[in-house]
Amino acid sequence: MGTEEILRLTVAALMARTGERQTDLAAGIGQAQTQVSRKQSGRAHWSLEDVDLLAAHYRLHVLDLLAGPTHAAGVLHGSVSSLQPAGAPSLPAAIESPAPAVTVALDEAAHAPTAAERERPGPAGALIRTSPTPSAPVQPESPAVVSAAGPCVLCGQPAQHELDGFAQHLTAEECAAAVAAAGTPQTSAPTPGAEEIPASAAVVEPPPLVAEPPVTPAEPVVPATPPAPAGPRRSAPGYASGTLVEQISGRVHEVLAACSGDMEAAQAELIKMAIPDVMMLLKASRVGGRYEHSEFPPTKEILRKKSQKGADEIWEGRPKWRNRELFAAAKRGEEIEVTALDMNAAYLSALKCWLPIGQLKEDAGGVHDPKKAGVHLITPADWDHPDLPNPLGNRMEPGELWVSESTLRLLLDCARQGLADAPLIHRSLVSGASEALLEKLRRALAESRKTALAEGDELTVAYVKAMYSKFVSTIGESSANRELRRPDWMHIIRAKAFANLWMKAHKAHKAGLQVVEISGTDELHVVGDWRPVFPEGRDLNQVKEKNSYILGGKR
Repeated sequence: MGTEEILRLTVAALMARTGERQTDLAAGIGQAQTQVSRKQSGRAHWSLEDVDLLAAHYRLHVLDLLAGPTHAAGVLHGSVSSLQPAGAPSLPAAIESPAPAVTVALDEAAHAPTAAERERPGPAGALIRTSPTPSAPVQPESPAVVSAAGPCVLCGQPAQHELDGFAQHLTAEECAAAVAAAGTPQTSAPTPGAEEIPASAAVVEPPPLVAEPPVTPAEPVVPATPPAPAGPRRSAPGYASGTLVEQISGRVHEVLAACSGDMEAAQAELIKMAIPDVMMLLKASRVGGRYEHSEFPPTKEILRKKSQKGADEIWEGRPKWRNRELFAAAKRGEEIEVTALDMNAAYLSALKCWLPIGQLKEDAGGVHDPKKAGVHLITPADWDHPDLPNPLGNRMEPGELWVSESTLRLLLDCARQGLADAPLIHRSLVSGASEALLEKLRRALAESRKTALAEGDELTVAYVKAMYSKFVSTIGESSANRELRRPDWMHIIRAKAFANLWMKAHKAHKAGLQVVEISGTDELHVVGDWRPVFPEGRDLNQVKEKNSYILGGKR
């Protein structure tokens, strides 16, 4: 059995002992669940960088991880002594750059088993051990015996054999024997900067017969290298918003430097990169998430476009409304002072919405489940408020229609406030839902935008705007985005932006302002002093004055 197959068995055993699923393991080592699945099934190879990440995830030494499932599980639970060399530093929480020589050795072992591996009786006799005691080494035919001893790429102790150009012990027993023969950690070669380590941080040798790792010397704290803006950073689970913000700012600085400080050229280049960059940020933001969403679920017929430039059957509730009474009064000669307000980053705010996680399934119960989301076939109630826009937008045709989750929740909210009757639900295509699927991404984009506005960095503001707007517009059936196809998400997010605008209009109406007009995703026209109602500014929870005009006169 080859080294990589033993590693797969070990990973499976550790997952079973810890109760982890592949999604949990993938989150822990900063990879996608599909990558872990392919590597565990043999369709892809575990690299030594992966081995380092696995060892850091399970808090094991690499030697323990490669010594077989029984030994690794025993070390994990403290019943078996670790093979970690005395005096070797403990593994960090996340390993950034494993040694390339070991990566080559493991990759070669995974692709072409050596003669020594073919002659060994199996993992139970060769790799699985309960204590690191020396035993007679197996003499293979293919490795060359070299006169000068070199450090083993696995344990770091002197080795007399060379495999594929690397000094290496042939079995785990030989590594254990070499470690045991090395005795105290003073025999190991000094590391660079060792003279700077104080005497109080000297290695303490553990007492015998205690199944605990030896106390390691204190090492200087090295600041973590900031993640490369070209791709998501591999690290422990839990991508903080700050990490994503660093990737955004890093990308801007990288492109600006490549364009020699030319702002216009940098902006054009960043806008071109907006779609792949925002998808990279989405994947990074979902690492460690509770749910794993479907990226390419089967598309229901009502979500398919009828032609290349046509539309599907979902009504998003886009508003285009004017207050007839006020416009009639203006025609009669009244002059009405109107302020046009602009909502900031409407689609960015709309990313906080209830989105279906998996494939949409039929539900004919006729009752809305708040823990699910999707699209719904409804018959809306009549709207009898001439001074308020209809939450369904400018739809004129009566009867049944398909609406998204955001529109249905707005209609139900209007019913709870007594503004209209609840809609009648005929059919639903829904899945389990979450309001936090895009929350980390939204917060990172919002933070970057807020910081850029405070610093007058219009380049980052334009880059962030391109990312969230293109994300919403291309996750449907667009050929510009081949990493996600969720037309249901697109409709829900767009409808949420329209619903947010309607709620702003309703807030203004309740505060005593007269609503003159609403249109699109961000335009609200009111009569009256709006500043006590809405905070002014460019942040997401603020509005800004677009212009003022006299209704009936020239705008």
